[in-house]
Amino acid sequence: MTTTDIPAPTARPPRTATLPKRRPKREREGAAWVFLSPWVLGAIVLTLLPMAVSLYLSFTDYDLFNAPHWVGLRNYTQMFTEDPRYWRSVTTTLTYVVIAVPLQLALALGVALALKNMRRGKGFYRSAFYAPSLLGASMSIALVWRAIFNDGGTVDNLLGTGGWINKPGWSLLAVALLTVWQFGAPMVIFLAGLQQIPAELYEAAAVDGAGKWRQFVSVTVPMLSPVLFFNLVLQTIQAFQVFTPAFAVSGGKGGPADSTLVYTLYLYDRGFVASHMGYASAMAWVLLIVIGVVTAVLFRTSRAWVFYASEGER
Repeated sequence: MTTTDIPAPTARPPRTATLPKRRPKREREGAAWVFLSPWVLGAIVLTLLPMAVSLYLSFTDYDLFNAPHWVGLRNYTQMFTEDPRYWRSVTTTLTYVVIAVPLQLALALGVALALKNMRRGKGFYRSAFYAPSLLGASMSIALVWRAIFNDGGTVDNLLGTGGWINKPGWSLLAVALLTVWQFGAPMVIFLAGLQQIPAELYEAAAVDGAGKWRQFVSVTVPMLSPVLFFNLVLQTIQAFQVFTPAFAVSGGKGGPADSTLVYTLYLYDRGFVASHMGYASAMAWVLLIVIGVVTAVLFRTSRAWVFYASEGER
């Protein structure tokens, strides 16, 4: 038998990897909705439904004890034309926003700049400055703040001011300082943004003869503008909704002489003290619209001063 008579071995076909069968599209969508259902139910039950009820109540006369009575635009007309305390609350809130937001952002940025180049104790100081923000706008902290700025308090003993809380010209500043004191959250965001700025930019500016202030204006501010814009929007929205500090400092009355009567405090007074829930609902919707308009204006004006390095100058 010769070698030519031996049959050649047959080549085995290559094995193909068996891919798992892809589930139908409807089945995949069904699984997605199962995981999303807690959030969807929460958004509907806790957000959208109360908003719809509030919108309906804003056109009614509702005192929490009797059935709502439809009055159309009467709440809005009374608000804008017949209620002087409403306009005092608007003025007080705008004053508070103008005072608190710039001071808080300036202090947060200043501390972040100081911590950026710190070599020792950086973690300790960052935690220490952030700690007040963990306390939040709690009633206990607001009451302590009231004791500090009241007659015989720490500020009175040190400066002899006679107590800021009882002076219409100073009481709102005491409320604003509580917000300014809790600057930890924007500080951490500023610090993260500062650490992302390339050191080469500062080196190039120094070679060109730029001093520290010129480097801050020409390098730090433009490169940090997206972070500054983010903090500005968040802190502005929160400032318009301030309630607890003003409530604690004034005892819920907005005094003295309505100097701490911020918008949300007056809303609370109309809704839960005077039982005019329809009127309070109308105030809430006006506040929502105003915050939306202010936010839209900030986004619109950001095109002129916010710089994104990945997109070039805008």
